Amino acid sequence: MDDWAARFPELFRPRFEAYADAALAFRLGTPPDELVSRIHVIALGPHGRVVVCRSVEGWRFLPGGTREPGEELTELVRRELSEEAGATLLGVPDPVFAYTLARSRRPTPYRPHLPHPDSAWAYAVTRVSVEGAPENPPDGESVVEVLALPSGEAADWLAEGDDVEHAQVVRLAAAMDLLAP
Repeated sequence: MDDWAARFPELFRPRFEAYADAALAFRLGTPPDELVSRIHVIALGPHGRVVVCRSVEGWRFLPGGTREPGEELTELVRRELSEEAGATLLGVPDPVFAYTLARSRRPTPYRPHLPHPDSAWAYAVTRVSVEGAPENPPDGESVVEVLALPSGEAADWLAEGDDVEHAQVVRLAAAMDLLAP
């Protein structure tokens, strides 16, 4: 068995996230559904190409976002793919990794319906079809570019935009053979 933590130390190192006021730990496997407060998607288009996005501010990222009240994970993924990538979900997303937030020190959750003080920020792999432009709702990112790149190029593109975390998640998923076309 591969020692993924040794191969991807920047993902697995314990860290503190100031804006969440919580310690983070990266884990393999599916987090408990009731703890997932947000999810990002390694969305695979034709030929196993990874869908990546760039906002008007220049941020580069994997599509994803925060769960709405009463929203199932599949609906969250479907909504975020449409809003940020103009993509249609094909099948059921498979959460494969997560950052667990251990005991946020905030007195209340980020939004009242989200789990607190423990929660998870998940990553899923799923197949998509990119058919149109991002919806860009007023309360979301304004996405100005959507690309479908081979996994290595997608990771490099994300890292060039300072999204080292998402780049490493793509590299880990590729190393684990989760992105085969």
